[in-house]
Amino acid sequence: MEQQRNEATERLLSRQGHHNLVYNEENGGVGVGDEGLVTVSNFTSILGLSTLTAACITFGFGCAIGYSSPTQSSIMEDLGLSVAEFSLFGSILSIGSLIGAAISGKITDLFGRKMTMWILNLFYIGGWLAIAFTKAPLLLNLGRLSLGFTNGISNYLASIYVAEITTKNVRGRFTIIVQFLTGWGASFMFVVGSFVHWRTLALLATIPGLLQLLLLFFIPESPQWLAKVGREKELEAALLCLRGDKADISHEATEIKDYVESLKSFSSEGILDIFQKQYVRPLLTVAGVLVLMNLGGINALAYYSGAIFVSAGVSSMVGLITLAATQTVIGILGATLIDKLGRRPLLLVSSAGLCFSSFLTGVSFFLKDFNWWDQGSPIVAFIGVLASHPFSPSILFFSPFPLAILNIG
Repeated sequence: MEQQRNEATERLLSRQGHHNLVYNEENGGVGVGDEGLVTVSNFTSILGLSTLTAACITFGFGCAIGYSSPTQSSIMEDLGLSVAEFSLFGSILSIGSLIGAAISGKITDLFGRKMTMWILNLFYIGGWLAIAFTKAPLLLNLGRLSLGFTNGISNYLASIYVAEITTKNVRGRFTIIVQFLTGWGASFMFVVGSFVHWRTLALLATIPGLLQLLLLFFIPESPQWLAKVGREKELEAALLCLRGDKADISHEATEIKDYVESLKSFSSEGILDIFQKQYVRPLLTVAGVLVLMNLGGINALAYYSGAIFVSAGVSSMVGLITLAATQTVIGILGATLIDKLGRRPLLLVSSAGLCFSSFLTGVSFFLKDFNWWDQGSPIVAFIGVLASHPFSPSILFFSPFPLAILNIG
C-alpha cells in the first residue's frame, strides 16, 4: 500500500509538471532534488479565498437576521403594516430556515458544495430584490421566506465546506471564524440600517451574494464530495489547488478515499445512524441547547432590537450601533478563545448571558409599567439587550460528531 501511494504521488506530480520532485523514503515525503521536502501547507491563498467565499453566505445570513430590527418603523409606515403583519414578516424567516435545514444535507450531496452555493445565491439575491422593490406585503413576505430558506441551507453548507477543505490543524479555527461572521452580518445591518432607507439597505444586503458569485469561479469543489461521486482526478487537482502545487497530497487523498468508503457503511441506515449509542448524548446536548436558546427568545431579541430599545426609552440608533460594536468584539474574542478554552465554556457564557438578558429586559418593562425608577429602566433594558447576543450556539454544531455523521440527512 505504501509503495503504491508513493508511486501514485510521483505520477500525480509528473502530470502537474513537477518532474524534479522525487519521493524521499527516509522522511516519508516529497523532495525537490537536494533542496528538501515539499510539505502540505495549512494555509494557502486558494484556501483563504475558498474560506472567504463560504463566509460570504454566512455574512448574508447575519444580514437577514439583523434586517428587521432597524427597519421596522419605516417598513410599517411605508407599506401600512400592522404590528401583527410585521411580526409575520419577521418570523417567517425562521419558517424558511426550518424548510432549508430539513433538506440541506440532501441538497449539498446531490448537487455538490459549489453548485449548491450557485443555487442558493439565486434565492438569496432574489429574496432581497423582492423586499427592495415590493409594494405589497405578499412579495415582502415571499422575499423574507426565500432568505430564510437560504439561511437554513447555508448555515450547514458553509461550515461543512470549510471543514472539508481545511487540514485538521486549522479546521476548528476556520469553521468558527465562518460561523461568527453571522453576527458581523447582523451588526452591519444594525449600523447601516440606522442611516439608510430600508429599500436601500435591502439592495446593500445583496453584496455578499454578488461577491460570492464572483469568487465561485476561482475556488475548487470539496475534495470529499469529489471522492464521493468518483471523480478522483478532480479530487487530486482540488487538493493540489488547496495545499499548493508542490505539496505531497498522497496521504490526504488516501484518507479522503478511506473516509468515503467508510461513509458508504452509513448509507444503509441513513438518519437512524445518528441515534447510535455513542451519539445519543451529543445529539441530545446539541438539540437541547438549540431548542432552549431559541425558546429563550434569542431570535425575538435579534429581530426586534430596535423596537425594544424605542419602547424602553432608548434611542434606536444609539442602541443598535452599540449592539453592533458589542457583537463585533464578542466575535473577535470568540475566535481567539475557542481553541484555548473550548466550546463548552463559551456556550455556558452564552446561556448565562441570554438568561440574564431576558431577566433584565423583563424587569425594565415591569418597572416602566408601574412607573418605578423611570430614569433607570431604560438603562436596564439597554444592558439586557446587549447581553442577549453572546457567542453563537452554532459553535457547537460540528464538534460532537464526525464528518460521516454530519453528512447524513
